Amino acid sequence: MIYLAEGPRVAIRYISLRDFEELAVLHEESAQMLARWMPGGPIVTYADFERYMARFDGPLHEGFLICLRDTGAIVGRVNVNNIIRGTQQSATIGYSAYATTTGRGYMTEGLGLLVGHAFGEMELHRLEANIQPDNGPSLNLIKRVGFQREGYSPNFQFVDGAWRDHERWAITVEMTRA
Repeated sequence: MIYLAEGPRVAIRYISLRDFEELAVLHEESAQMLARWMPGGPIVTYADFERYMARFDGPLHEGFLICLRDTGAIVGRVNVNNIIRGTQQSATIGYSAYATTTGRGYMTEGLGLLVGHAFGEMELHRLEANIQPDNGPSLNLIKRVGFQREGYSPNFQFVDGAWRDHERWAITVEMTRA
C-alpha cells in the first residue's frame, strides 16, 4: 500500500475504485449517524461510487482515505474540494468518520496528516471547513487540528432535506508553523 503520509497509528492515501466494497459497508453502517451532517445519501452502490470517483478525474477535487497503518483498514475519508490555484492556493475540505471508528482519535491524526500533505505536496496555502453549528464532534475535531473559526454562513448547504447554517473554519500554512 502506498501512503502519502504516515503518523503513529494512521496514514493517508488516495481513494480508488478498489475501495468500493469496504467503503460501502462503512457507509451503510454509518448512514444513520451521518445523515444529518452529510449532503447526499450514503454511497452504497457501485454506480454511485463510480459517479463519486469521477469528480476526482479533474484538477478541482482530490479524494483521500485515512487508514490504520498496521492493517490498512479504512477509518475515515477526506475530500479536498474546490481547489483554487493562482494567487489563492486554497480549497475546502469535507470529511467523515464511521460508526465503528469514531471517538478513537484517528480523524485527528489523519486530518493533521492531510493538512501537512495539502500544504506540502499539493502546494496549497489555505484550507477551509464548513461545519453545522450543532455538530459538536466535528467542531471539536477541527479545533484540535488547528483550524480557527472565521465566520458564520446562514443557509449555506442543503443537507438532510433543508438548507443548513454552517460555521466557517480555516487554517493557513503560517498557522501550522506557529
